[in-house]
Amino acid sequence: MRIERLCVERGLKMTGQRRLIARVLSEAVDHPDVEELYRRALDLDSRVSIATVYRTVRLLEEKGILERHDFGGGRARYEATDHGHHYHLIDIDTGKVIEFSDEQHEQLAAAIAARLGFKLIGHRLELFGRRQQDESTPQPSRARGRRPKGGEGA
Repeated sequence: MRIERLCVERGLKMTGQRRLIARVLSEAVDHPDVEELYRRALDLDSRVSIATVYRTVRLLEEKGILERHDFGGGRARYEATDHGHHYHLIDIDTGKVIEFSDEQHEQLAAAIAARLGFKLIGHRLELFGRRQQDESTPQPSRARGRRPKGGEGA
């Protein structure tokens, strides 16, 4: 339970419901929003309230245990800050978030900072894209009369 461990290390009192929420977050392999965290916690304990989940997530974010991401879609999504340095590629059609690391990007970011007279102490990269498909692969249907987002045909 890495999130629970971080909570204890940072001096947070661990109530039963905080432990439950920490467990749900620790077991997440995705980047859930608060509503999804609530659904998962509710599956484990019917007494948990949405207000408790919101308060706990806010507290964990304030303590630097959780990191908030805005991947589009109007909802903040979360992951543990101890997840290691990585980047995100967001599929704009499905909302799927793909995590990746790239040593070339790390080197390029440091080189750019140095060239501008800075020592890089942190950076963030979030890519938004659409999966490429072969000409022979059928494209997903779109509503008639609407232009796709992202500038195609604009």
